[in-house]
Amino acid sequence: MQPAAPPPAPPPPPRRDDDRSDRRFDRKSDWDKLGERWVQGGVDRDTIAVGKKDGTFRAIAIVVEHSALEMFDLVITFGDGTTYSPNVRAVFGKDSASRVIDLPGDARFIKKVEFRYGNLPGGGKAQVELWGYDARHDDRDGRDGKKHGRGHGKHH
Repeated sequence: MQPAAPPPAPPPPPRRDDDRSDRRFDRKSDWDKLGERWVQGGVDRDTIAVGKKDGTFRAIAIVVEHSALEMFDLVITFGDGTTYSPNVRAVFGKDSASRVIDLPGDARFIKKVEFRYGNLPGGGKAQVELWGYDARHDDRDGRDGKKHGRGHGKHH
């Protein structure tokens, strides 16, 4: 079996019609928006629950909108209970995206992703989006762009 091709670039920075733009990108690509959170300021910690209903993933990407943000830690918990903590300590500029973060092993379910981050001094509220590179083909999965509870988690 041939190794899977690397995933394409992560989602582009937002435009004025942010949610519509996200849904359109979700439908037209193999990237699925798995959730988003608002960072109020200071050190914040959040979890985005994913689950089997969202499918299996080979990679993730993080998009930061509206304000700069410092990311301290990221812990991905897979369906089998194992965890992966990629080195993501970084400062994100306003309306920027992480590199593509390849997940170890074969494509698999993500149970949850935990973040620890904080806004930079002088910044406003930042929005953090989690995107997953779907291991299935969009034209066959029949669910991209549909709500399924994705991207509508607890907002601060």
